[in-house]
Amino acid sequence: MAAAGPSAKQITAIKAALFVLALLPFLWSGWQVVAGVPVDPLAYITHQSGDWALYLLCITLAVTPLRRLTGWNWIVKLRRMLGLFAFFYALLHFIAFFWFDHFFDVASMLRDVAKRPFILVGFIAFVLLIPLAATSTNAMIRRLGGKRWQWLHRLIYLIAPLAVLHFWWMKAAKNNLAQPMLFAAIVALLLALRVYWSRVKARAAVRA
Repeated sequence: MAAAGPSAKQITAIKAALFVLALLPFLWSGWQVVAGVPVDPLAYITHQSGDWALYLLCITLAVTPLRRLTGWNWIVKLRRMLGLFAFFYALLHFIAFFWFDHFFDVASMLRDVAKRPFILVGFIAFVLLIPLAATSTNAMIRRLGGKRWQWLHRLIYLIAPLAVLHFWWMKAAKNNLAQPMLFAAIVALLLALRVYWSRVKARAAVRA
């Protein structure tokens, strides 16, 4: 018999702890900049926010496989917060690029995008994240309907590879592909598990 999951009170405590943990990189980066530690604060903020957006995208994608492999159904209740924090760090990443690099000059930003395709890929991933963040509330789920909401949020399966490609191209310019290869492997595994389970489910439906 499977062990009972955490109580509602325990899940609330877990969410509070997760919120603090997910916010720590932002607070730490801010403290480092205020303390004058980074030689180039702009580059530091850009890299840190981009890295954590990718980390949290991968963690968000890992929730469903973890639930299926462990039977921890309650962990799904953490997915929304993780996804919103992924968007939060992606937004910081974009602001660092658009504000500090281009001072909100759209024309300058578009010229930069045209010259560096890896920025275009990252920008597309960010834009696709916006409707996911905007429809993360229970009210939006009811308004869209469960099926349409699920289809919309499957954009994460496109966003994560685009984010990895953005990271890969950026690191390739410095001939540093160790981290991008690791993230590519993680995302590929997480997506492959979903494809496998989907096919198993389809075969079972046919036999039924």
